Amino acid sequence: MDALEMAPGLQAALAALPVQPGTALRKSWAEGYGAPQFRADAMAGAVVGVVALPLSMALAIASGVAPQHGLYTAIVAGFLIAALGGSRVQVSGPTAAFVVILAPIATRHGLGGLLVATVLAGLMLIAMGLARFGKLIEFVPHPVTTGFTAGIAVVIATLQVRDFFGLEVAKMPEHYPERVAALFHALPTAHLSDVVVGGLTLAVLLLWPQATRQVPAPLVALPLAIVAAALIQKLAPGLHAATIADRFAYDVGGVMAPGIPRLPPMPGLPWNFPGGDGQPLGLDFALIRDLSPSAFAIAMLGAIESLLSAVVADGMTGHKHDPDAELFAQGVGNLVGPFLGGFAATGAIARTATSIRSGALTPVAAMLHALVVLAAVVLLAPLLGMLPMAALAALLLVVAWNMSEAKHFAHTLRAAPRADVIVLLLCFGLTVVFDMVVSVTVGVLLASLLFMKRMAEVSGVRLVEPEEHPRGERLPRGVVLYEVAGPLFFGAAQKAMSALETVNPGVRVVLLDLRAVPAMDATAIVNLESAFERLHRNDVLVVLGGVQPQPLRAMARAGWRGRKGRLAIYRSWDKAVGEVRQAFA
Repeated sequence: MDALEMAPGLQAALAALPVQPGTALRKSWAEGYGAPQFRADAMAGAVVGVVALPLSMALAIASGVAPQHGLYTAIVAGFLIAALGGSRVQVSGPTAAFVVILAPIATRHGLGGLLVATVLAGLMLIAMGLARFGKLIEFVPHPVTTGFTAGIAVVIATLQVRDFFGLEVAKMPEHYPERVAALFHALPTAHLSDVVVGGLTLAVLLLWPQATRQVPAPLVALPLAIVAAALIQKLAPGLHAATIADRFAYDVGGVMAPGIPRLPPMPGLPWNFPGGDGQPLGLDFALIRDLSPSAFAIAMLGAIESLLSAVVADGMTGHKHDPDAELFAQGVGNLVGPFLGGFAATGAIARTATSIRSGALTPVAAMLHALVVLAAVVLLAPLLGMLPMAALAALLLVVAWNMSEAKHFAHTLRAAPRADVIVLLLCFGLTVVFDMVVSVTVGVLLASLLFMKRMAEVSGVRLVEPEEHPRGERLPRGVVLYEVAGPLFFGAAQKAMSALETVNPGVRVVLLDLRAVPAMDATAIVNLESAFERLHRNDVLVVLGGVQPQPLRAMARAGWRGRKGRLAIYRSWDKAVGEVRQAFA
């Protein structure tokens, strides 16, 4: 029996769902999966798993929690999302984009609040997948995503200054201006050993890809950082570069041990983890209400980034992902992960690209990457604890630079329309000064208003003069023709219908040409009805011709078909014109 063959009952249950979980894995298996494919996936999984180790720890630290929780995120969410997702080669785990959302949550509500917010975000992502919102995420305006992505990069880079220079800052302030001030005042406390290790790591990360891309730069830079830190301490005993083991500890039977635990992810209720005061968080409605806006931001950003990463993967492999299955899988990963100590996860573009370049063919590669991370936690935890904090900061500085896409940001500022530039700069500034919740909310709202304005500019109604009538044939006396162009949405409907507010005396019929109206919404229906009522009071019949399918369905739901003598609706434009000529000739 095929390893992925399902019982008929399970097949029927899956078929009844709006989305089909695991489409990528099942398609890969159906095409034939054997030893050659497994060898390619195993090699890719091993490479990207080793790359994910330091990144996962660094992103956990940047988010305000212990490094092992980043590893647990890569293990649990990385495995589940790959198994259930709609992209063949996407690798999921903690990403830099989440840092600006997660760090404030961890500051206010501790690890427990971070995990609860991730659970809420997971439920939202599952709902998005079941509602088939995969395609809708593509409509988030480009200036919004570019603006908040560049803003995230600035915030991440700023957060790394403390560890890169070894600054002594008791507690980082929550807001960006205060963070910059605190770092500036702490500059005299910089440690030479941290600067040397951080600078060496940064140099290798930047220069190594110019020599070769066969071996990822972090695989070279971070072991060198461990060696450099050990040599500095041996040659100059008074100097010491801070490591993960110096900064973090874990509880073993009531005794605190340095570094990260040599344990797999252990089950636990998210709300039983420590809150902002170090005590178990607890769960109540007030907490859910406080965390819901941040959870929504996590869900939206996770949806956008995962689908963007899937599109990049499609371009590199030639395959096509299932966006709804991917959203559903992202939701499941974020829902289950917090019960095993993981926090927010999404598709990681850089790790996905690394996996593809290393030969990944199917979701098995990403599943194996999660198992590689698990094996490293169990077998190599003491070695991971030796990683210098300055080296991890250097790694995230490179991530932030790549994430910012500075050249693209500058090009958009030069070439984009002024309104898009305003949205871009506003999202960038709000992300840096405030947070992602404010940035995404304001950015999408402003972009929507600009969309309405542009729709109003391209939609309209104009009176067609007799000499412009089709085929040079004049309409009967008392019949006027109006041409309606463009979609009639809430931003354009009122402006378009204003042309029908006044009709000359003696007009008996108003013929509306709707062939160029692909869609209309409830606002258009209301505005059309208001115009029709004014015309009916003057005994003017309204005839709609060339009505397309979506507007026709909207009119049917509004009950327009039962208005004989006052309104006539025709799908065919020629039939509408013929009926008008015949009745009023």
